[in-house]
Amino acid sequence: MAKTVIPASMKSSYDNFHFAPAVIDGDRIFCSGQLGTGADGKISPDPETQFAQAFENVSAILAEAGASMADVIEISTFHIGLAEHMRTFMKVKDRFVAEPYPAWTAVGTPELAFPGALVEVKVIARKP
Repeated sequence: MAKTVIPASMKSSYDNFHFAPAVIDGDRIFCSGQLGTGADGKISPDPETQFAQAFENVSAILAEAGASMADVIEISTFHIGLAEHMRTFMKVKDRFVAEPYPAWTAVGTPELAFPGALVEVKVIARKP
């Protein structure tokens, strides 16, 4: 049976938007896409800050599930301005993701769910 993962800092999103930040099914953790919103619910206009916050949000979910970024086996990212921001995104991603690198798919999109959001990061991890 699947188990939802809801860090305390994300309980309002669970309640308001009716989705789990992650679901554990067997030995896999499926994390919902995370934007670069801070604890205050706001998003920085600075791309690097926003990208780092998105990875921090994913890291917090994984920690709640008993895992870390080292357990990630697949990353999917959705970008506004993919070509424009890729160099900065790669620099930030490399601070959070080390070898052996997971599978990764990057998709350019015209819009994300939050005004001003430039990236959404979704991962699948193996439960240690």
